[in-house]
Amino acid sequence: MTLLVNGVGGVIVETEAYDREDPASHSFSGPTPRNAVMFGPPGRAYVYLSYGIHWCLNFVCRETGHGAGVLLRALEPTAGIPSMVERRRQREPRLLCSDPGRLGQALAIDHSLNGKRLDRAPFSLRAAAMPVSVVCGPRIGISKAIDHPWRFGLAGSRYLSRPFR
Repeated sequence: MTLLVNGVGGVIVETEAYDREDPASHSFSGPTPRNAVMFGPPGRAYVYLSYGIHWCLNFVCRETGHGAGVLLRALEPTAGIPSMVERRRQREPRLLCSDPGRLGQALAIDHSLNGKRLDRAPFSLRAAAMPVSVVCGPRIGISKAIDHPWRFGLAGSRYLSRPFR
């Protein structure tokens, strides 16, 4: 998929899945004011502040009440690159959106997008024109359920946050 936020973005090349029954998920302990959006309806943005520094973007999945989402870990920048460079103060294209914090900064993600529908402005999503090859492996930066192979990436992409083994 290609994701644009206010016309800035690119091809999603890396994600991680989280489910309510997963102890690494924000939804594991049930709904709270912070994570309520994760419990639906699906097709919404769940935005949270990581380590008090970086805004992270997730797509809410599954039926209302379940509590599941997909964290966007990396994009291949294709649109609005000058805006990304300015926001990130980084000229190397590979480093513009190659982890959740960088991606959030490059796309100007903040809490005002929490709960917004992904099928309406400022978001734009387009499916890939042709089938792609996807690899999977363990998620990154978590201490619980580390054995779940719920990290997914576009095979061969140089824009991943970290190579797959």
